[in-house]
Amino acid sequence: MPHAGDSCIDIMSIAIAGETLQLLPQRAAYWPAQRMLLIADAGFGTGVAAQLARLDMLIAQHRPAHLLFLGDFLQAGAVPAGATLDALQRWRDAHAALRMSLVRGDPDEPAGLPPPALGIELREPPFELGPFSFCHRPHARAQGYVLAGHLRPLFRLSADGDSVRLPCFVFGAHGGILPAFGDSAAGFAIDPQAGERVYVCGGEAVQAVVHGASPSFGPPA
Repeated sequence: MPHAGDSCIDIMSIAIAGETLQLLPQRAAYWPAQRMLLIADAGFGTGVAAQLARLDMLIAQHRPAHLLFLGDFLQAGAVPAGATLDALQRWRDAHAALRMSLVRGDPDEPAGLPPPALGIELREPPFELGPFSFCHRPHARAQGYVLAGHLRPLFRLSADGDSVRLPCFVFGAHGGILPAFGDSAAGFAIDPQAGERVYVCGGEAVQAVVHGASPSFGPPA
């Protein structure tokens, strides 16, 4: 769990499928009951050092027992550079005791999978654990509440003629979508439907979007 010195980070705890999930402003989620850190669409490639530093911070804060990647481990459409793979190997060696798994995409190109030397378990979607079905893409055949990535949801905020799109979590009756952990600006602006809950990542806070209104970001309470 977060340490007292980490109080500047605002964590949003929500109830989903009878479980508590913590939504993190670093565009990840934590499942305390399983000590599992969830990362969607990491897309390691350009900027890998900054991504791994952000991931190191999350690992230090939450001390997970299991790190689960939801597809797109490596940057899509690019052959990973040797420097990227070297950085990933050094990072993995530094966390040798931490269990790591990857839910494969559907389909997933072999070139986009982590090298075997990283010691990351491969799981076929849907990966069922507790009430959840973990996937890369939303999976219609899953039995549990689906948690997935792939769609890279963004919520558009508008004020005084200006607008900005921020990464967000989206939860519906049967499944939820996590924001992309990777730093790519690509994504899809969502229009929340009736019954959906949306939580926007901005700065060091996660805020709920209430009835389609824009969230108000400020210092954490």
